[in-house]
Amino acid sequence: MEKVSVNQLADAITQAVREYTDDVTAAIVKATDETADKVLRDVKAAAPGTGRYRAGFAKNNQSTSSNRRYVVWNKKYYNLVHLLEKGHATRNGGRTRSFPHMAPAERAHVYEYEERVKKIIRNGG
Repeated sequence: MEKVSVNQLADAITQAVREYTDDVTAAIVKATDETADKVLRDVKAAAPGTGRYRAGFAKNNQSTSSNRRYVVWNKKYYNLVHLLEKGHATRNGGRTRSFPHMAPAERAHVYEYEERVKKIIRNGG
């Protein structure tokens, strides 16, 4: 710890806050990327079938300069995801079986991600 004069105190505080913010931001970006990969892996593993539907899942980076965001979706069969996830009505008035694969993957990693971000903020990166 170095000595700082009263005249330099504001600059020293600003620098310390900037370093903390940069470290926390970098760690959260890394945690977000890793969590998106885990969710994608779990969705692919739980998706019904073994062929093109399962292989069509991808993560899409929708980040902005101030916000890190990924969307896990099916590139080719995006219109089937909800129908398979929730089930749907049939012509004869019945319902099809649901195949939950998106929601369980999300639930499995949201709490872990939130706890990881809290720890990053507490520890300063």
